[in-house]
Amino acid sequence: MELKRVVVTGLGAFTPIGKTIDEYWNNLVQGVSGAAPITRFDATHFKSKFACEVKDYNPNDYFDRKEARKLDMFAQFAMIAAEQAFQDARIDTQAIDQDMAGVIWGAGIGGIITFLNETRSFVKNNEVPRFNPFFIPKMISDIAAGHISMKYGFRGPNYGTVSACASSTHAIGNAFDLIRLGKAKMFITGGSEAAINEAGVGGFNAMQAISTRNDDPTTASRPFDKGRDGFVMGEGAGSLVLEEYEHAVKRGAKIYCEVVGTGMTADAHHLTAPHPQGLGAQKVMANALKDGNIKPEEVDYINVHGTSTPLGDIAEPLAIQKVFGDHAYKLNISSTKSMTGHLLGAAGAVESIASILAIKNGIVPPTINHFEDDPEIDSKLNFTFNKAQERSVKVALSNTFGFGGHNASVVFKALD
Repeated sequence: MELKRVVVTGLGAFTPIGKTIDEYWNNLVQGVSGAAPITRFDATHFKSKFACEVKDYNPNDYFDRKEARKLDMFAQFAMIAAEQAFQDARIDTQAIDQDMAGVIWGAGIGGIITFLNETRSFVKNNEVPRFNPFFIPKMISDIAAGHISMKYGFRGPNYGTVSACASSTHAIGNAFDLIRLGKAKMFITGGSEAAINEAGVGGFNAMQAISTRNDDPTTASRPFDKGRDGFVMGEGAGSLVLEEYEHAVKRGAKIYCEVVGTGMTADAHHLTAPHPQGLGAQKVMANALKDGNIKPEEVDYINVHGTSTPLGDIAEPLAIQKVFGDHAYKLNISSTKSMTGHLLGAAGAVESIASILAIKNGIVPPTINHFEDDPEIDSKLNFTFNKAQERSVKVALSNTFGFGGHNASVVFKALD
């Protein structure tokens, strides 16, 4: 069976550093941090009092009041980013086979805001079981995919992926596979997350996973820096339209690049910590390259998972050196989480978009907030510290790894 070629024809981004693709990309290149004191709730008594929130967000700017009440914030973000990608791809629903168009959407946590609010209401009412009838439909992680499909009438494959921080990369990989197998012609895919509330921040604080650099939030996300003390929570969404190449050409679609390979592995090691030698990360990158028939020396840029955690930022560079050998010193590496924070289930989508735009624009966004080399990390690797770098990017690899040992990588290539 001959596999179909798959291309990217639409992008949408709703992030802590930009609520459109252009704003997101421009701030990435400029090295703008999205970290600031938390406004979603009173964080006075929390260990971490800052996060990367979507700035000045008002759902009434995007939805009527009745619609907004039916959507958890993670689903609102999903709908906004999906609409951007849909418009960017210039899709005419009357001119496509909607039975061959689907939605696969990732979320690591889903409607945690709704869950917390409904639980509080239950307790406040002296445990009288009076729940909002939209409680379950707002909370479940798959509901974003359902809402997107209903809005555009996409009747093809439709589901959600849940694999912690790898969720949206798995969504992209699944959409890619179904298109190249001929089971669909088009997907809106990506991921969203909105977990900056008391439960989300308090839970990650209890794990000692997030930064507590409250005196200097904008520099708190420090991937690969000796002084890193955990990731910075982010929120938002990223969306891609993936399309079968011939289908895209036939309808005259703008094409950003080609998706050529994906990899999916498990560390099978620890609940939250990566394998110390990055064995799962090694295998997932190698698998993605093999799947795309890409030689290691053809890769120009890796958008790494790079969360700013003590262990993860050591394991991933080790894995890169194992997979790429001497070429590891010739490619650019960067962690855009240094600017956006960690968008959890949405991370893979927004970072895939950064990789795609690096190909399109010939610019590698930086890893900001680097102050001191870590002796446990090879300083000869080009982490694109503090300043964007112009270079021709023909092939880019995006990595995302999640709690539970979930690893996912996707390879993008400039169209031949």
